[in-house]
Amino acid sequence: MLENVLLLGVAIIFVMILFQPRLRQSRDWRATVTPLASIIGSGFLVAAPLLSHAVNSWALLAMAGIVLLAYGIGEVIRYNIRYAEPLLNRSQAPNLLLVVERLSGLVLSIAYVISVAFYLRLLASFVLRAMEMDNDFLANTMTTAILIFIALMGWRRGLGGLEVLEESAVNIKLSIIIALLFGLAWFDVNWLLQAGTDMNYRAVEDWVYSLQLLAGILLIVQGFETSRYLGAEYDAETRIRTMRYAQILSGIIYLLFVGLSLPLLSDFHEQRDETAIITLSANVAVVLPAMLIVAAVMSQFSAAIADTAGSGGLLSEFSRQRLMPRFAYALVAAVAIILVWSASIFEIIAIASRAFAFYYLFQCLVALIASRGRGHFAARAGFVMIAGILMLVVVFAIPDGG
Repeated sequence: MLENVLLLGVAIIFVMILFQPRLRQSRDWRATVTPLASIIGSGFLVAAPLLSHAVNSWALLAMAGIVLLAYGIGEVIRYNIRYAEPLLNRSQAPNLLLVVERLSGLVLSIAYVISVAFYLRLLASFVLRAMEMDNDFLANTMTTAILIFIALMGWRRGLGGLEVLEESAVNIKLSIIIALLFGLAWFDVNWLLQAGTDMNYRAVEDWVYSLQLLAGILLIVQGFETSRYLGAEYDAETRIRTMRYAQILSGIIYLLFVGLSLPLLSDFHEQRDETAIITLSANVAVVLPAMLIVAAVMSQFSAAIADTAGSGGLLSEFSRQRLMPRFAYALVAAVAIILVWSASIFEIIAIASRAFAFYYLFQCLVALIASRGRGHFAARAGFVMIAGILMLVVVFAIPDGG
């Protein structure tokens, strides 16, 4: 009972802090929140169980590796903000740079379509789990209904009306995640004080297979690239600085979450379930499952709206406005519906991871082109190394097969 009251209190305190006018009006905080909300969005809810299932007791080390890779990719994006954007904004931009950047935008729009399917399918799973109605057909039907609703809103009024929900949803979600971390820490302390505590993990039998699974869940740290496309609102230095803040803060949160979850995960590695965090959190405090369902619904819906808008805008831009945004929104929804009915959520995660890896690979090419004639030999070597890793993700990533 005490832990329920404490966790609710923690969430309420942080909600009050995050809704403070001074914080909400801070330009740096607003510029940080956009990528931060994407990075610790839906991926956060599936990270620990998926990593545990993939590599067992190595979950924390695997999370650290994914965070470091994401930070390295973030450095590529930040380099492009500083050096590639000025070249692209010239009246006579280099042709090769323009072509690669346009292809990069097209790939990103496709990646966003896939992520919309993932976000809303996960939303449906959490809602049905709360109603004790776990069923793939019902989850797909609910996801389809939400996608049709989003498409109709985008067709008739644009998505601006729904996007106003995003900031409030982010603040509530962050508060619940902080409460979850406090709850896990409380659970771990009590667990350590018990006699005979032990981690019940099996050894990793096939490291090649496990690494392929890890490559298939790169999606969980995607989202930092949104800073690249906020140039109309924030200058380059602000975006570079706040994107770095978002990656560092989200990396700390992910590592804390996976590390603190290890005692709970020790008996959970046999199971494969996108809503497994609900089962886990119930062992910490009775109130946590309901809080996480609220966070999940807000997180997935706001993320789906943002990515639908982003994908529709990029598709319209790529077609040179021949495809009007409202038609693009409908196209995004239609493709997402097809994907939802033709692939499992774990397959969607792996497909999205490969799509985002392909986009980041294009960004590495943009950085290599923009760095020509500047020296920056260490940076160029880093771009090539990261591009090589991303190519491996594109080629070898596989979904969690159970």
